[in-house]
Amino acid sequence: MQEATSLPELPRLFVLLGEAYKDNAVLSFLGQWHNLFSSLCIVIILSIFSFFATRKTSLIPSGLQNVAEFFVEGADDFVRGILGEHGRKYLPFVGTIFIYILLMNLFGYLPFMESATASWSTTLALALCVFFYSQYTGIKTMGFFGYLDHLAGKPRGMLAFSIILPIFFFALHTISEFLRPVSLSLRLRSNIWGDDLLLAMLTGFGIKGLPILLWNTLTTMLTAVIQALVFSLLTTIYFALIFNEE
Repeated sequence: MQEATSLPELPRLFVLLGEAYKDNAVLSFLGQWHNLFSSLCIVIILSIFSFFATRKTSLIPSGLQNVAEFFVEGADDFVRGILGEHGRKYLPFVGTIFIYILLMNLFGYLPFMESATASWSTTLALALCVFFYSQYTGIKTMGFFGYLDHLAGKPRGMLAFSIILPIFFFALHTISEFLRPVSLSLRLRSNIWGDDLLLAMLTGFGIKGLPILLWNTLTTMLTAVIQALVFSLLTTIYFALIFNEE
């Protein structure tokens, strides 16, 4: 009986350090929690970028301020295009989600680095942030009983006296609310993990597979951008469903 072989993986700095220095408590811990430290690297990069981009702002932007304003204006048009007047309030959250996921997705294309979004623990944490914030927004906007009424489909007239349909809609909407973070996180994780696996397999072909490796690297980078956009789009739509009365 043949032994099961593990899936190919690209070399990752934190994992390599953890395996090479198992006796070192710090490096061993770094190797075990490599996804967390990869995501923290993005936090540090974004913090440094934000500091220098906003350190000396001017009416005529240039340099890093110009780059920052490009992303902010694009995110503002995107969010307000879906949420309307409510969009500006949720721009910081949705915009940060997009930039953070985008950089984590692309971080894995640097030598010996990895995409933290290839781990479900990372994407689930992001999806739970969206879930709790959207639930908080719904309760704050409609009130607790108003939000329950929203989940029941806002039954009015004879529909409210049917009892069965409001209960059915309430159960259906409640289940769908809890399924959202699962589907949201698995969609992102599966796509990024699949792209990493594909590139790891293609590197095994050596020089002969270099042309197809380069082509697939470009296509998977496009996928990384699209997946960050899809995650942000669905997040914005979840907020839009709260304001669907308008």
